[in-house]
Amino acid sequence: MDDCDGHLFCGYEEIVVMKILITGGCGFIGTNFAEYFIEKGHDVTLLDNLSRRGSAENLEWIQKKYPQTRFVKADIRTDNEILEKELPAQDAIYHLAAQVAVTTSVENPREDFEINVVGTLNVLEALRKYEAKPVLIFASTNKVYGGMEDIVIEKRGERYVYRDLPKGIAESQQLDFHSPYGCSKGTADQYVRDYARIYGMKTVVFRQSCIYGPRQYGIEDQGWIAWFTIAALMKRPITIYGDGMQVRDVLHVHDLARAYEIATANIEQVAGEVFNIGGGFDFALAIKEVFPLLQKALGRPVEFVHGDWRPGDQPVYISDIAKAGKILDWRPEISPEEGTRSLFEWCKEHTQDFERLGF
Repeated sequence: MDDCDGHLFCGYEEIVVMKILITGGCGFIGTNFAEYFIEKGHDVTLLDNLSRRGSAENLEWIQKKYPQTRFVKADIRTDNEILEKELPAQDAIYHLAAQVAVTTSVENPREDFEINVVGTLNVLEALRKYEAKPVLIFASTNKVYGGMEDIVIEKRGERYVYRDLPKGIAESQQLDFHSPYGCSKGTADQYVRDYARIYGMKTVVFRQSCIYGPRQYGIEDQGWIAWFTIAALMKRPITIYGDGMQVRDVLHVHDLARAYEIATANIEQVAGEVFNIGGGFDFALAIKEVFPLLQKALGRPVEFVHGDWRPGDQPVYISDIAKAGKILDWRPEISPEEGTRSLFEWCKEHTQDFERLGF
């Protein structure tokens, strides 16, 4: 540690994780992770029930590019025998499988609970009884902090800002679940954290902000940067819910993969920890600030209309990522300008997929 200036990051590339399983592995983040870790020489297994639109296309792509990729079709809600067979054999598990949309959770809270809470508990229980416990990193969300009504928010120019929190929301912020999605992810978040304390499991919770990048088949209520990009390309109607001055810190998926890698390599020091992982203050955008970037890429105006605010929608959310910077020596590197440009190019190359899938 002395040679590393107190950072855990130093030397992490020397630590090899041989077997990695990704739940929800055929989703946008999962297939990007698969590519990232396969390129590093690891053995990757994707576990997915292929229910989400675009997941079958992602699986076909990853297996074509990397034929060595293993795939296990399973549902974390029901397929406990498969989980108990596959999970304990791994060195690391990245638990991404989830119901991921606030609006969907409002429409069907029971399904949201079954996927996010019961499914996560099944993953934890598949590992708990084994002596050699793999690393488990859970993809949580900033929605666990709820509406944060006690925090003073101001309008400055065309953005909402925190009056008293210039760096954003830290991990010490009170949990206050708002919306069924916030409740289910928050419950799972606390289960994952507590299994490290009670059962000595090697778990880490990442409370992730807005993740974006290639292979994201975004929809209106989840993956908003990708959805705006796809809709603009396809000349589909675009609705901004609220006034568009809502601010989010955005993080490119490749920067997210590095965070998982570093935490995995240093699990003995960070087991049981919770980290906010996002773009932070420097990589924050107002919702409607994406449109000038899209218009520049398209070479034409992008039209949109406004709708009502959605339940649990925060006027501003910016992650304070100081803890991840201090302990993991991690920080985002891909700017929103660079990241949205590469996302646009990927979407442009896959317009036929979007047509076929009914976007």
